[in-house]
Amino acid sequence: MPLLPETFEGDALSVDLHMHSTASDGALSPEELVRLCAERGLSHIALTDHDTLDGVEDAQKEARQCGISVLPATELSAQWRGANIHVVGLLPSGAVGTLVEGLESQSRARNTRAEAIAKRLEKVGLKDALAKAHARAGERPLGRPDFAHVMVEDGLVPDLASAFKKYLGNGKVGDVKSHWPYLSEVVTWILDAGGVAVLAHPLRYKMTRRKRGLLLDEFRRAGGQAAELVSGYQNPDATRDLARQLQEYDLLASLGSDFHFPGGPLAPGTMSPIPRTAVAPVWTHERLAQWRRQGNMA
Repeated sequence: MPLLPETFEGDALSVDLHMHSTASDGALSPEELVRLCAERGLSHIALTDHDTLDGVEDAQKEARQCGISVLPATELSAQWRGANIHVVGLLPSGAVGTLVEGLESQSRARNTRAEAIAKRLEKVGLKDALAKAHARAGERPLGRPDFAHVMVEDGLVPDLASAFKKYLGNGKVGDVKSHWPYLSEVVTWILDAGGVAVLAHPLRYKMTRRKRGLLLDEFRRAGGQAAELVSGYQNPDATRDLARQLQEYDLLASLGSDFHFPGGPLAPGTMSPIPRTAVAPVWTHERLAQWRRQGNMA
């Protein structure tokens, strides 16, 4: 297994630190996802299911057979100035400390939020919204993609993108944020677990550069240590500008595909090129030192 470099210069990286499985809203089981990552030549990955680490143990067991390393992680939902913000927790020690109770509260918040979303969508024509979403998701907590799939199946929209554009995206009728904790609280859970807090896909929030700077500044002051410099495919100019902002706010850089399902534009390890930057990779953080050297292969 290759040792991860201390900079982004040089050879192409075999790293993806943002992916999802059936433990949340992904299409592949943790084991299937790991096998796909191995087939695509990845060596170091993080499973970042929404508000849970339930798939990590299965992923690590499979990873030992495939010769790759899985870092325990999760993607936590939070609020910041009325916006829904996601924070990836890279967690070499797993769920410990206040994060345990935090994950339990996130599960309750997801259930309450799902009920609120269902009521709103029923008003625009989706009958039995909650029951149908639960039938699709099984035992795991519901997310907006579950409702999007149901809307497609019921013929209310032609595809998932339309469901989010018309009903579930930011500011739309099915966008319920009020049940998430504030950004600083989520960061504290991650730090208390001995993890590294990473601001997920900062370019997707469609903020002005100034507002994104305010978010990065508050995130750093709360204890956040990194942000995703690259998340899937991005505009190269925007990525270079984000690299400058990360350097300005003394944040490390992470990267990930945000992979959810096969057949789409993204696959494990697929993402925009990393720009020329002096910003250090997130895996150089001292809390990830042992994983960087040994992963779960020790």
